[in-house]
Amino acid sequence: MNILAMLFGSEISPAEIIARYWPIFPVAFLVAVIATPLCRKFALRFNIVDLPDQDVKTHSHPTAYLGGIGILLGLLAGLAVGFYILLKQQPALPNLANEQHLGFFGRCPDWLILSGVALGAIIACVVGVLDDIYDIRPRKKFLGQALAAAALVAVGVRPNLGQLFNTVGMELPATIEFILAVPIVLFFILGATNSLNLLDGLDGLCAGVTAIIAIAFFLVAWGLASWGHSPVGDPVRLILCLALVGGTLGFLPMNLHPARIFMGDAGSMLLGFIAGALMLLFAEKIGGWTIGAIVVFGMPILDTAVALARRFINKRPLFASDRGHIYDQLMDRGNPLKTVVAISYGLAALYALTGILVSQLRFRYSLLVFLIVVATSAAVTWRGGFLKMWIKEAPQDSPDKKT
Repeated sequence: MNILAMLFGSEISPAEIIARYWPIFPVAFLVAVIATPLCRKFALRFNIVDLPDQDVKTHSHPTAYLGGIGILLGLLAGLAVGFYILLKQQPALPNLANEQHLGFFGRCPDWLILSGVALGAIIACVVGVLDDIYDIRPRKKFLGQALAAAALVAVGVRPNLGQLFNTVGMELPATIEFILAVPIVLFFILGATNSLNLLDGLDGLCAGVTAIIAIAFFLVAWGLASWGHSPVGDPVRLILCLALVGGTLGFLPMNLHPARIFMGDAGSMLLGFIAGALMLLFAEKIGGWTIGAIVVFGMPILDTAVALARRFINKRPLFASDRGHIYDQLMDRGNPLKTVVAISYGLAALYALTGILVSQLRFRYSLLVFLIVVATSAAVTWRGGFLKMWIKEAPQDSPDKKT
Protein backbone atom coordinates (compact mmCIF):
# COMPACT_ATOMS: atom_id res chain seq x y z
CA MET A 1 0.00 0.00 0.00
CA ASN A 2 2.89 2.38 0.72
CA ILE A 3 4.18 1.87 -2.82
CA LEU A 4 0.73 2.62 -4.23
CA ALA A 5 0.48 5.72 -2.04
CA MET A 6 3.76 6.95 -3.51
CA LEU A 7 2.64 6.13 -7.05
CA PHE A 8 -0.68 8.00 -7.15
CA GLY A 9 -1.31 11.73 -7.04
CA SER A 10 -4.29 13.87 -6.08
CA GLU A 11 -5.22 15.59 -9.37
CA ILE A 12 -7.38 12.70 -10.64
CA SER A 13 -8.43 9.79 -8.44
CA PRO A 14 -7.14 6.34 -9.46
CA ALA A 15 -10.73 5.06 -9.36
CA GLU A 16 -11.84 7.73 -11.81
CA ILE A 17 -9.12 6.72 -14.25
CA ILE A 18 -10.15 3.08 -14.07
CA ALA A 19 -13.83 3.98 -14.47
CA ARG A 20 -12.97 5.88 -17.65
CA TYR A 21 -10.70 3.36 -19.38
CA TRP A 22 -11.56 -0.11 -18.01
CA PRO A 23 -13.57 -1.36 -21.07
CA ILE A 24 -10.40 -1.37 -23.19
CA PHE A 25 -8.92 -4.44 -21.50
CA PRO A 26 -11.85 -6.89 -21.74
CA VAL A 27 -12.57 -5.95 -25.37
CA ALA A 28 -8.93 -6.46 -26.39
CA PHE A 29 -8.78 -9.71 -24.42
CA LEU A 30 -11.99 -11.20 -25.85
CA VAL A 31 -11.14 -10.28 -29.45
CA ALA A 32 -7.69 -11.88 -29.10
CA VAL A 33 -9.22 -15.01 -27.50
CA ILE A 34 -11.61 -15.36 -30.44
CA ALA A 35 -9.16 -14.36 -33.18
CA THR A 36 -6.23 -16.57 -32.13
CA PRO A 37 -7.83 -20.00 -32.88
CA LEU A 38 -9.16 -18.60 -36.16
CA CYS A 39 -5.61 -17.56 -37.08
CA ARG A 40 -4.44 -21.07 -36.21
CA LYS A 41 -7.02 -22.66 -38.51
CA PHE A 42 -6.03 -20.31 -41.33
CA ALA A 43 -2.31 -21.01 -40.84
CA LEU A 44 -2.81 -24.80 -40.84
CA ARG A 45 -5.04 -24.64 -43.89
CA PHE A 46 -2.41 -22.78 -45.91
CA ASN A 47 0.57 -24.58 -44.34
CA ILE A 48 1.98 -21.46 -42.65
CA VAL A 49 3.77 -23.42 -39.95
CA ASP A 50 7.08 -23.47 -38.10
CA LEU A 51 9.03 -26.68 -38.63
CA PRO A 52 11.25 -28.10 -35.87
CA ASP A 53 14.97 -28.54 -36.52
CA GLN A 54 15.97 -30.20 -33.21
CA ASP A 55 18.67 -27.57 -32.74
CA VAL A 56 17.35 -24.05 -32.19
CA LYS A 57 13.69 -24.93 -32.88
CA THR A 58 13.15 -27.80 -30.49
CA HIS A 59 9.35 -28.14 -30.59
CA SER A 60 8.20 -31.65 -31.48
CA HIS A 61 5.85 -31.03 -34.43
CA PRO A 62 4.98 -28.38 -37.04
CA THR A 63 3.12 -25.57 -35.29
CA ALA A 64 0.93 -22.86 -36.77
CA TYR A 65 2.22 -19.32 -37.14
CA LEU A 66 0.13 -16.10 -37.41
CA GLY A 67 -0.64 -15.80 -33.70
CA GLY A 68 0.67 -12.26 -34.01
CA ILE A 69 -2.36 -11.37 -36.11
CA GLY A 70 -4.63 -12.50 -33.26
CA ILE A 71 -2.71 -10.20 -30.91
CA LEU A 72 -2.96 -7.34 -33.43
CA LEU A 73 -6.72 -7.75 -33.79
CA GLY A 74 -7.13 -7.68 -30.02
CA LEU A 75 -4.86 -4.66 -29.74
CA LEU A 76 -6.72 -2.75 -32.48
CA ALA A 77 -10.07 -3.58 -30.89
CA GLY A 78 -8.82 -2.13 -27.62
CA LEU A 79 -7.52 0.96 -29.39
CA ALA A 80 -10.91 1.39 -31.11
CA VAL A 81 -12.57 1.49 -27.69
CA GLY A 82 -9.92 3.99 -26.65
CA PHE A 83 -10.75 6.19 -29.64
CA TYR A 84 -14.41 6.13 -28.64
CA ILE A 85 -13.55 7.12 -25.06
CA LEU A 86 -11.37 10.01 -26.25
CA LEU A 87 -13.95 11.37 -28.66
CA LYS A 88 -16.79 11.00 -26.15
CA GLN A 89 -15.12 12.34 -23.02
CA GLN A 90 -12.62 14.81 -24.41
CA PRO A 91 -14.14 16.76 -27.32
CA ALA A 92 -11.96 19.81 -26.64
CA LEU A 93 -8.36 19.28 -25.55
CA PRO A 94 -6.96 21.93 -23.15
CA ASN A 95 -3.45 23.37 -23.21
CA LEU A 96 -2.48 21.64 -26.47
CA ALA A 97 0.00 24.41 -27.31
CA ASN A 98 2.08 23.46 -24.27
CA GLU A 99 2.39 19.81 -25.20
CA GLN A 100 5.55 18.17 -26.50
CA HIS A 101 4.01 16.23 -29.39
CA LEU A 102 5.03 18.27 -32.43
CA GLY A 103 4.77 16.11 -35.54
CA PHE A 104 4.25 16.50 -39.26
CA PHE A 105 0.73 17.80 -38.55
CA GLY A 106 1.68 20.43 -35.98
CA ARG A 107 0.75 19.88 -32.34
CA CYS A 108 -0.84 16.46 -32.28
CA PRO A 109 -3.90 15.62 -30.13
CA ASP A 110 -4.18 12.30 -28.35
CA TRP A 111 -6.40 10.65 -30.99
CA LEU A 112 -3.89 11.46 -33.74
CA ILE A 113 -0.99 10.10 -31.70
CA LEU A 114 -2.97 6.93 -31.07
CA SER A 115 -3.62 6.69 -34.83
CA GLY A 116 0.12 6.96 -35.55
CA VAL A 117 0.92 4.20 -33.06
CA ALA A 118 -1.82 1.99 -34.53
CA LEU A 119 -0.44 2.53 -38.05
CA GLY A 120 3.08 1.67 -36.90
CA ALA A 121 1.77 -1.46 -35.18
CA ILE A 122 0.08 -2.63 -38.37
CA ILE A 123 3.27 -2.00 -40.36
CA ALA A 124 5.38 -3.93 -37.83
CA CYS A 125 2.95 -6.86 -37.85
CA VAL A 126 2.76 -6.98 -41.67
CA VAL A 127 6.57 -7.02 -41.91
CA GLY A 128 6.59 -9.90 -39.43
CA VAL A 129 3.97 -11.84 -41.40
CA LEU A 130 6.05 -11.45 -44.56
CA ASP A 131 9.08 -12.73 -42.70
CA ASP A 132 7.14 -15.70 -41.30
CA ILE A 133 5.94 -16.69 -44.78
CA TYR A 134 8.81 -15.67 -47.06
CA ASP A 135 11.79 -15.40 -44.65
CA ILE A 136 12.74 -11.94 -45.95
CA ARG A 137 16.27 -10.55 -45.67
CA PRO A 138 17.31 -8.71 -42.47
CA ARG A 139 17.80 -5.46 -44.40
CA LYS A 140 14.17 -5.50 -45.56
CA LYS A 141 13.00 -6.24 -42.03
CA PHE A 142 14.97 -3.29 -40.69
CA LEU A 143 13.51 -1.04 -43.39
CA GLY A 144 10.01 -2.14 -42.42
CA GLN A 145 10.73 -1.48 -38.74
CA ALA A 146 12.13 1.94 -39.66
CA LEU A 147 8.91 2.70 -41.56
CA ALA A 148 6.92 1.80 -38.44
CA ALA A 149 9.16 4.14 -36.43
CA ALA A 150 8.51 6.90 -38.98
CA ALA A 151 4.80 6.69 -38.12
CA LEU A 152 5.71 7.64 -34.55
CA VAL A 153 7.89 10.54 -35.63
CA ALA A 154 5.05 11.79 -37.84
CA VAL A 155 2.78 12.23 -34.80
CA GLY A 156 5.44 13.64 -32.49
CA VAL A 157 6.29 10.56 -30.43
CA ARG A 158 9.90 11.29 -29.51
CA PRO A 159 11.97 12.08 -26.40
CA ASN A 160 11.88 15.61 -25.00
CA LEU A 161 15.52 16.47 -25.61
CA GLY A 162 14.83 20.19 -25.23
CA GLN A 163 13.88 19.69 -21.58
CA LEU A 164 16.94 17.51 -21.03
CA PHE A 165 19.28 20.18 -22.43
CA ASN A 166 17.52 22.88 -20.41
CA THR A 167 18.48 21.11 -17.19
CA VAL A 168 22.14 21.82 -17.98
CA GLY A 169 21.48 25.42 -19.04
CA MET A 170 21.47 24.87 -22.80
CA GLU A 171 18.72 25.83 -25.22
CA LEU A 172 18.21 23.41 -28.09
CA PRO A 173 16.68 24.79 -31.32
CA ALA A 174 13.57 22.92 -32.41
CA THR A 175 15.11 21.80 -35.72
CA ILE A 176 18.22 20.42 -34.02
CA GLU A 177 16.07 18.69 -31.40
CA PHE A 178 14.06 16.98 -34.12
CA ILE A 179 17.20 15.86 -36.00
CA LEU A 180 18.70 14.41 -32.83
CA ALA A 181 15.45 12.73 -31.79
CA VAL A 182 14.91 10.75 -35.02
CA PRO A 183 17.85 8.32 -34.52
CA ILE A 184 16.83 7.86 -30.88
CA VAL A 185 13.32 6.85 -31.97
CA LEU A 186 14.86 4.41 -34.48
CA PHE A 187 17.15 3.00 -31.78
CA PHE A 188 14.28 2.36 -29.36
CA ILE A 189 12.00 0.80 -31.96
CA LEU A 190 14.65 -1.37 -33.59
CA GLY A 191 16.09 -2.35 -30.21
CA ALA A 192 12.76 -3.25 -28.57
CA THR A 193 11.43 -4.99 -31.67
CA ASN A 194 14.45 -7.22 -32.12
CA SER A 195 14.84 -7.87 -28.37
CA LEU A 196 11.35 -9.38 -28.17
CA ASN A 197 11.93 -11.17 -31.48
CA LEU A 198 14.95 -12.90 -29.93
CA LEU A 199 13.06 -13.61 -26.70
CA ASP A 200 10.38 -15.55 -28.58
CA GLY A 201 12.04 -18.93 -28.18
CA LEU A 202 9.90 -20.99 -25.79
CA ASP A 203 6.20 -21.67 -25.47
CA GLY A 204 4.53 -18.79 -23.64
CA LEU A 205 7.78 -16.96 -22.97
CA CYS A 206 7.55 -13.79 -25.06
CA ALA A 207 3.81 -13.28 -24.57
CA GLY A 208 3.97 -13.80 -20.81
CA VAL A 209 6.99 -11.55 -20.33
CA THR A 210 5.38 -8.85 -22.47
CA ALA A 211 2.17 -9.05 -20.40
CA ILE A 212 4.19 -8.51 -17.21
CA ILE A 213 5.98 -5.55 -18.79
CA ALA A 214 2.71 -4.07 -20.05
CA ILE A 215 1.09 -4.34 -16.60
CA ALA A 216 4.07 -2.51 -15.08
CA PHE A 217 3.87 0.16 -17.81
CA PHE A 218 0.18 0.57 -16.98
CA LEU A 219 0.90 1.08 -13.27
CA VAL A 220 3.45 3.81 -14.07
CA ALA A 221 1.07 5.42 -16.59
CA TRP A 222 -1.80 5.18 -14.07
CA GLY A 223 0.31 6.97 -11.48
CA LEU A 224 1.35 9.72 -13.89
CA ALA A 225 -2.25 10.27 -14.98
CA SER A 226 -3.35 10.65 -11.35
CA TRP A 227 -0.89 13.56 -11.06
CA GLY A 228 -2.33 15.18 -14.21
CA HIS A 229 1.03 14.68 -15.91
CA SER A 230 -0.09 15.38 -19.49
CA PRO A 231 -3.57 15.89 -21.00
CA VAL A 232 -2.26 14.39 -24.25
CA GLY A 233 0.21 11.72 -23.19
CA ASP A 234 -1.69 10.29 -20.23
CA PRO A 235 -4.70 8.96 -22.21
CA VAL A 236 -2.49 7.55 -24.97
CA ARG A 237 -0.29 5.64 -22.52
CA LEU A 238 -3.23 4.26 -20.55
CA ILE A 239 -5.09 3.11 -23.67
CA LEU A 240 -2.01 1.48 -25.20
CA CYS A 241 -1.10 -0.36 -21.99
CA LEU A 242 -4.60 -1.75 -21.44
CA ALA A 243 -4.94 -2.80 -25.09
CA LEU A 244 -1.50 -4.44 -25.00
CA VAL A 245 -2.25 -6.37 -21.80
CA GLY A 246 -5.61 -7.54 -23.17
CA GLY A 247 -4.30 -8.58 -26.59
CA THR A 248 -1.31 -10.43 -25.13
CA LEU A 249 -3.22 -12.28 -22.40
CA GLY A 250 -5.93 -13.20 -24.90
CA PHE A 251 -3.30 -14.92 -27.06
CA LEU A 252 -1.30 -16.53 -24.23
CA PRO A 253 -3.54 -19.54 -23.37
CA MET A 254 -3.03 -21.11 -26.81
CA ASN A 255 0.70 -20.36 -26.69
CA LEU A 256 1.43 -22.03 -23.35
CA HIS A 257 3.24 -25.37 -23.45
CA PRO A 258 2.47 -27.37 -25.47
CA ALA A 259 1.83 -24.44 -27.79
CA ARG A 260 -0.90 -24.81 -30.39
CA ILE A 261 0.12 -21.61 -32.18
CA PHE A 262 3.19 -19.38 -32.30
CA MET A 263 3.08 -15.60 -32.52
CA GLY A 264 5.93 -15.68 -35.07
CA ASP A 265 7.79 -12.57 -36.10
CA ALA A 266 4.39 -10.98 -36.73
CA GLY A 267 3.71 -11.05 -32.99
CA SER A 268 7.18 -10.40 -31.60
CA MET A 269 7.76 -7.41 -33.91
CA LEU A 270 4.32 -6.04 -33.05
CA LEU A 271 4.87 -6.39 -29.30
CA GLY A 272 8.37 -4.93 -29.56
CA PHE A 273 7.08 -1.94 -31.51
CA ILE A 274 4.38 -1.17 -28.93
CA ALA A 275 6.84 -1.57 -26.05
CA GLY A 276 9.31 0.76 -27.78
CA ALA A 277 6.56 3.30 -28.48
CA LEU A 278 5.53 3.26 -24.83
CA MET A 279 9.09 3.85 -23.63
CA LEU A 280 9.27 6.84 -25.97
CA LEU A 281 5.90 8.10 -24.72
CA PHE A 282 7.27 7.98 -21.17
CA ALA A 283 10.00 10.36 -22.42
CA GLU A 284 7.40 12.97 -23.42
CA LYS A 285 8.59 14.78 -20.28
CA ILE A 286 11.90 13.59 -18.88
CA GLY A 287 11.82 12.26 -15.33
CA GLY A 288 12.38 9.19 -13.19
CA TRP A 289 9.47 7.52 -14.99
CA THR A 290 11.52 7.66 -18.22
CA ILE A 291 14.36 5.63 -16.72
CA GLY A 292 11.86 3.47 -14.85
CA ALA A 293 10.16 2.47 -18.12
CA ILE A 294 13.51 1.31 -19.52
CA VAL A 295 14.18 -0.75 -16.37
CA VAL A 296 10.70 -2.31 -16.66
CA PHE A 297 11.80 -3.59 -20.10
CA GLY A 298 15.00 -4.92 -18.54
CA MET A 299 14.45 -8.66 -19.04
CA PRO A 300 14.39 -8.58 -22.90
CA ILE A 301 17.31 -6.13 -22.84
CA LEU A 302 19.29 -8.47 -20.60
CA ASP A 303 18.63 -11.53 -22.78
CA THR A 304 19.66 -9.72 -25.97
CA ALA A 305 22.75 -8.22 -24.34
CA VAL A 306 23.83 -11.63 -23.02
CA ALA A 307 23.41 -13.29 -26.43
CA LEU A 308 25.38 -10.56 -28.26
CA ALA A 309 28.08 -10.21 -25.58
CA ARG A 310 28.56 -13.98 -25.46
CA ARG A 311 29.12 -14.15 -29.21
CA PHE A 312 31.45 -11.13 -29.17
CA ILE A 313 33.57 -12.37 -26.26
CA ASN A 314 33.91 -15.81 -27.83
CA LYS A 315 34.61 -14.35 -31.30
CA ARG A 316 31.46 -15.71 -32.89
CA PRO A 317 29.40 -13.94 -35.56
CA LEU A 318 26.98 -11.60 -33.78
CA PHE A 319 24.00 -12.78 -35.81
CA ALA A 320 24.84 -16.50 -35.81
CA SER A 321 22.06 -18.65 -34.41
CA ASP A 322 23.00 -20.48 -31.22
CA ARG A 323 21.54 -21.62 -27.94
CA GLY A 324 23.17 -18.75 -26.06
CA HIS A 325 20.05 -16.98 -24.84
CA ILE A 326 19.47 -17.13 -21.10
CA TYR A 327 16.41 -19.34 -21.47
CA ASP A 328 18.27 -21.73 -23.82
CA GLN A 329 21.15 -22.05 -21.36
CA LEU A 330 18.78 -22.69 -18.46
CA MET A 331 17.16 -25.51 -20.42
CA ASP A 332 20.53 -26.95 -21.46
CA ARG A 333 21.44 -27.09 -17.78
CA GLY A 334 18.63 -29.57 -17.20
CA ASN A 335 15.69 -27.35 -16.24
CA PRO A 336 12.23 -28.29 -17.64
CA LEU A 337 10.65 -25.87 -20.09
CA LYS A 338 7.88 -24.80 -17.69
CA THR A 339 10.45 -24.12 -14.99
CA VAL A 340 12.53 -21.97 -17.34
CA VAL A 341 9.46 -19.99 -18.40
CA ALA A 342 8.50 -19.49 -14.74
CA ILE A 343 12.03 -18.29 -13.93
CA SER A 344 11.84 -15.88 -16.87
CA TYR A 345 8.48 -14.56 -15.65
CA GLY A 346 9.99 -14.04 -12.21
CA LEU A 347 12.98 -12.20 -13.66
CA ALA A 348 10.68 -10.01 -15.77
CA ALA A 349 8.56 -9.26 -12.68
CA LEU A 350 11.68 -8.33 -10.70
CA TYR A 351 12.77 -5.82 -13.36
CA ALA A 352 9.18 -4.56 -13.62
CA LEU A 353 8.90 -3.95 -9.88
CA THR A 354 12.31 -2.28 -9.82
CA GLY A 355 11.27 -0.05 -12.72
CA ILE A 356 8.08 0.98 -10.91
CA LEU A 357 10.13 1.95 -7.85
CA VAL A 358 12.68 3.82 -10.00
CA SER A 359 9.84 5.76 -11.63
CA GLN A 360 9.17 7.42 -8.26
CA LEU A 361 12.68 8.87 -7.94
CA ARG A 362 14.05 12.18 -9.12
CA PHE A 363 15.74 11.92 -12.50
CA ARG A 364 19.33 12.12 -11.21
CA TYR A 365 18.67 9.44 -8.60
CA SER A 366 16.91 7.24 -11.14
CA LEU A 367 20.03 7.39 -13.32
CA LEU A 368 22.16 6.24 -10.39
CA VAL A 369 19.85 3.32 -9.64
CA PHE A 370 19.77 2.46 -13.35
CA LEU A 371 23.58 2.16 -13.37
CA ILE A 372 23.41 -0.04 -10.26
CA VAL A 373 20.83 -2.30 -11.97
CA VAL A 374 23.04 -2.58 -15.07
CA ALA A 375 26.15 -3.37 -13.01
CA THR A 376 24.30 -5.93 -10.89
CA SER A 377 22.81 -7.62 -13.94
CA ALA A 378 26.24 -7.82 -15.60
CA ALA A 379 27.86 -9.25 -12.48
CA VAL A 380 25.18 -11.91 -11.96
CA THR A 381 25.33 -12.88 -15.63
CA TRP A 382 29.11 -13.21 -15.51
CA ARG A 383 29.18 -15.12 -12.23
CA GLY A 384 26.44 -17.43 -13.50
CA GLY A 385 28.57 -18.45 -16.47
CA PHE A 386 26.07 -17.25 -19.06
CA LEU A 387 28.82 -15.72 -21.21
CA LYS A 388 30.82 -18.94 -21.58
CA MET A 389 30.74 -20.81 -24.88
CA TRP A 390 30.44 -24.32 -23.51
CA ILE A 391 27.20 -25.38 -25.20
CA LYS A 392 27.07 -26.95 -28.63
CA GLU A 393 26.37 -24.30 -31.24
CA ALA A 394 23.96 -24.31 -34.15
CA PRO A 395 25.38 -23.88 -37.67
CA GLN A 396 26.84 -20.41 -38.09
CA ASP A 397 25.13 -19.72 -41.39
CA SER A 398 21.58 -20.15 -40.05
CA PRO A 399 19.91 -16.88 -39.02
CA ASP A 400 18.31 -16.27 -35.66
CA LYS A 401 14.79 -17.60 -36.08
CA LYS A 402 12.64 -18.00 -33.00
CA THR A 403 9.28 -19.68 -32.70
